Amino acid sequence: MIIGKVVGNVWATRKEESLHGLKLLIVKPIDYYSYKEEDTLVAADIVGAGIGEVVLIVKGSSARRALFNKDSPVDATIVGIIDEVEVNKSL
Repeated sequence: MIIGKVVGNVWATRKEESLHGLKLLIVKPIDYYSYKEEDTLVAADIVGAGIGEVVLIVKGSSARRALFNKDSPVDATIVGIIDEVEVNKSL
């Protein structure tokens, strides 16, 4: 799983049939341990996240399973909205 911050929306009037009805968001992954910059990604949102929220993302087959559609061309799905993250950097 990946932690990320929602930074934008994606609108596509023409898309693959199985993507109809899905809300697509742009997410910037966050590395809370090293603060290394990560590339943004587009994720399907099934929990009602919005811009500025910190979210939990699954990728690959887990992303498709979360949508209950193993044939959907989705590589990332937002499955949770995070309230708080705690990291112990002394370990």
